[in-house]
Amino acid sequence: MTVIEVDATALRETADAIRQSPVQGRFTFRVDGDWRGGFRMDSAVGSLTHADITDDSRAGRFYMGSDEPKAVLGSDTTVSPTEWVLQALAGCYTVTIASNAALQGISLHGIHLELAGDVDLSGFLALDPAVRPGIGHIRVTVTLDAPDATDAELRELIDTVQRRSVVRDTLVNPVDVTTSLRRA
Repeated sequence: MTVIEVDATALRETADAIRQSPVQGRFTFRVDGDWRGGFRMDSAVGSLTHADITDDSRAGRFYMGSDEPKAVLGSDTTVSPTEWVLQALAGCYTVTIASNAALQGISLHGIHLELAGDVDLSGFLALDPAVRPGIGHIRVTVTLDAPDATDAELRELIDTVQRRSVVRDTLVNPVDVTTSLRRA
């Protein structure tokens, strides 16, 4: 496996640019999706807005699908929405670990993540009002291959992930979600 190093200089330059012009740090990500019957949803990445400028070049470039496992009455054709949440967290942890390791001068040879999320469908099916319909608990185990780093440096790296991961922050803090209806 080829390890691609993270450019710490570019990270510092990006932080400086955002310090000088905070709008440079602002993004709006989009996903557009269509129901395919049953519990299947196919989506594509939409346009990306960065610093108040919309770039349509990514629109439709990457595709995602979701379905439910047969045990949850889906047709098990692709990843479940809950697994996408875990993947989003894993991906964000990877970005956060790799970038902060680079900034701290820690040489990483590998990152392995194991995630598990517990769901109780009695909340989704409104069978028990005391049970949330969402994921009730997520457990993440991070294995780092960093032979030159001390245990204290690696613990600090994980503490940094807990503080700075965008997706983790989204999951553990209230987020305003506005849902609107548009007729076809």
